Amino acid sequence: MSICSSLARKFPKLTIIGEEDLPPEEVDQELIEDGQWEEILKQPCPSQYSAIKEEDLVVWVDPLDGTKEYTEGLLDNVTVLIGIAYEGKAIAGIINQPYYNYQNNEKQKLREHRNEAKAGPDAVLGRTIWGVLGLGAFGFQLKEVPAGKHIITTTRSHSNKLVTDCVSAMNPDDVLRVGGAGNKIIQLIEGKASAYVFASPGCKKWDTCAPEVILHAVGGKLTDIHGNALQYNKEVKHMNSAGVLATLRNYDYYASRVPESVKNALVP
Repeated sequence: MSICSSLARKFPKLTIIGEEDLPPEEVDQELIEDGQWEEILKQPCPSQYSAIKEEDLVVWVDPLDGTKEYTEGLLDNVTVLIGIAYEGKAIAGIINQPYYNYQNNEKQKLREHRNEAKAGPDAVLGRTIWGVLGLGAFGFQLKEVPAGKHIITTTRSHSNKLVTDCVSAMNPDDVLRVGGAGNKIIQLIEGKASAYVFASPGCKKWDTCAPEVILHAVGGKLTDIHGNALQYNKEVKHMNSAGVLATLRNYDYYASRVPESVKNALVP
């Protein structure tokens, strides 16, 4: 309610498409955010976007990505995703991790409670990663998986035979099973995984729009399992029915290993 209502009030001509039903006209004033992050406004707008009209933008919102993990207390899997698309292409995105550092934060609170507060980096709870094509991506340290290592990140709670067949075909050194599309893209840009492989329908446009931008802004690539770019215009179907394949580097290595049986089973 807060995200969609705040955006709609400030930018009334936007098309906003969310995982949850859009809120009614009347929303509690406490939920309206009308501030701006000055740090971002100091950045130059990429010239190719300087003449965009508000009504030409589509905003894809997932207020809680990694819902199942959230209910199980796996809070580091949880993200808030806001992606902005123009002419069907994802061009700007925000991944907020509200519980980033929550384990360190809890330990620190415990120490303070016991009067054992130690000097050291404060465990600040939460962080925001954001990016714009043509400008870059910010809020994290870019890191790559060591050369020659093939570490796959895939679904934790939505697996099936297609998913596992496709992962096996990559000959991975390791497989990580975590929740949330936003969380998996963060694993790619922070060097914890080399490819995100999800050979199944199930994830939606609001799961991929924002993360795709962050990945593309640092030279990565996200497509469906056939290698097609995802489309984000307002008329598009919400389901990514041909799955997701994403990498920071070496996209062709992984794309070339997707089995034909998997491609045949997933129709765009």
